Amino acid sequence: MKKILIIEDDINIAEMERDYLELNGYSVEIVQDGNKGIDMIMGEMYDVIIVDLMLPGKNGFEIIKEVRKKFEIPVIVVSARNEDIDKIRGLNFGADDYMTKPFSPAELAARIKSHISRYERLKGNNFSSEIIAVKGLEINRASHRVTVNGKEVKLTSKEYEILVFLASNPNIVFTKGNIFDSIWGSEFIGDLATVAVHIQKIRKKIEKDPQNPEFIETLWGTGYRFKL
Repeated sequence: MKKILIIEDDINIAEMERDYLELNGYSVEIVQDGNKGIDMIMGEMYDVIIVDLMLPGKNGFEIIKEVRKKFEIPVIVVSARNEDIDKIRGLNFGADDYMTKPFSPAELAARIKSHISRYERLKGNNFSSEIIAVKGLEINRASHRVTVNGKEVKLTSKEYEILVFLASNPNIVFTKGNIFDSIWGSEFIGDLATVAVHIQKIRKKIEKDPQNPEFIETLWGTGYRFKL
């Protein structure tokens, strides 16, 4: 299980981030003081650090500099400060990403997964990303072919794009809005209900029992996630 440290003095934001990330399969610890955050980083092994800029003790910039002296792990800044100079300073000090509050928890989870994958790829620990294979389902992104237990399944272009999007971000919960914006684009005018319709059609083609899906799970009132 990937381990994440959140250094954030606003406990409500920190707990919201923690709860959502734990829902997506991460182990999460919270600390509200910059000095304590540095102590925890130096004493534990984390896969991602999420840090606010304005903190008691050491501020976010100081934490990033300390981390970069010893570690290459992904560091994501989350801050209410949206001035370009703060973003530039954070990135120049070694942050991998900068998110301005408020933000979507789903976007944070997606960025975390992306940075972990990139870090592991650079460290030489990743598997080929051209093929996604899970429990008899195989998605070949090079050839755009989908097979279930060796039998090819014909998907429309949008069905394919949704399946690849979800399967490329396993165990992350996405709302209908997240999926719609990622596949159709935020400027496209349409009904979010089309996402549910497409998910239904995908399930009929890849699931043994569409009413009890093995791959694409519905979290009522939240959204969908691809299960590993």
